Amino acid sequence: MFYDKAKIFVKGGDGGNGCVAMRREKYVPKGGPWGGDGGSGGDVIFSADEGLRTLVDFRYKRHYKAERGRHGEGKNRNGVSGKDLIIRVPVGTIIRDAENGVMIADLVKDGQEVVVARGGRGGRGNAHFATHNNKAPRIAEKGEPGEEHWLSLELKLLADVGLIGFPNAGKSSLISKVSAARPKIANYPFTTVSPNLGVVRLEDGRSFVIADIPGLIEGAHTGAGLGHEFLRHVERTRLLIHVLDAAGSDGRDPVDDFKVTNRELLLYNPVIAKKPQVIAANKIDLDSATKNLLKVRDNYGDKYEIFPVSAVSGRGLNALIYQVADMLEELPAELTSVVETQETVIHRFQPRFTICREEGSFIVRGQEVERHVAMTDLNQEESVERLQRIISRIGIDSALKTAGAKEGDTVRIGKFEFEYIN
Repeated sequence: MFYDKAKIFVKGGDGGNGCVAMRREKYVPKGGPWGGDGGSGGDVIFSADEGLRTLVDFRYKRHYKAERGRHGEGKNRNGVSGKDLIIRVPVGTIIRDAENGVMIADLVKDGQEVVVARGGRGGRGNAHFATHNNKAPRIAEKGEPGEEHWLSLELKLLADVGLIGFPNAGKSSLISKVSAARPKIANYPFTTVSPNLGVVRLEDGRSFVIADIPGLIEGAHTGAGLGHEFLRHVERTRLLIHVLDAAGSDGRDPVDDFKVTNRELLLYNPVIAKKPQVIAANKIDLDSATKNLLKVRDNYGDKYEIFPVSAVSGRGLNALIYQVADMLEELPAELTSVVETQETVIHRFQPRFTICREEGSFIVRGQEVERHVAMTDLNQEESVERLQRIISRIGIDSALKTAGAKEGDTVRIGKFEFEYIN
């Protein structure tokens, strides 16, 4: 089965905790703090691999977490950083934030990498908190939590040539004849429900990748049938072979089929409609094909090269694939990433924190304050006092009072709840 979409959860490794330790040696009086830092958590990294063709692996495993950093130790020994988690995906994978749909990366080259969830930094040991007034602090930070979010993955096939046309036009038969691909073939519409890739190798040493895009129907640009599922695979091809049923099977008119398919391409994405096309008038060995071939030539012969072919007998296929190879040599081979137009932002104000009331509690949100709370050891009195000073300095105390917080109210910051004291 071909899988070209997936939704997964990724989490960077948490940072290791800093250590509270004191130097206690026989001839070193008042040795002072000696706690090491925690190691940083590992990142989650996506790496494009040209050896992969589908996203099927993500059907069976949907949660990925990088290794956390080791905790700091005494004698100023720092914890080891966690290992990065490298996840291999097919070349052509687009990664988006599942919550808002924003594109994070478009991996179009073998070996291209992107960090999708950064690991948290390690917490500092108590050696960092010594001051003139507090020479033996019992304060150490906990490790910072790693980034976490849901991602949606979308694969757009990477092929030089795309086969397009109505269902049952003979695309699967054609790709099986000119390449090593072996799709399932039967004589009824919608046999192919997933794209097939094949490599065409010519006797002169040239080769190219060809994709059999499942048949399109009228209304495909709106998602009719499996329109959107199929049309996106055409976006990255450099050239299109438009396969027509020249025999007019099931009462179809190949001239009308050509118009409808190209209209769907135009409505879905005008850039696709402008791609170079050649016409493969298939099933030319059937009696009814001669008349229809003349009609196709009368309507499109001055705009497109037309090749009478038979995907069953192989008639005319050599001329078709050699012409396609010649055309590919003149077309740019470098693949470009998907470009999404975004509004230019000159300046956008981001408050340090926000306060709202939900279900009787005051909810404080803000990356800075949530990070401070997450990295505070709430079991250590000195650490809690330091957190209180930070919260006051940021201005959260006065903001809560202005918002109407009263003695004993619940204040939630991140995953932690506190009792408000005026």
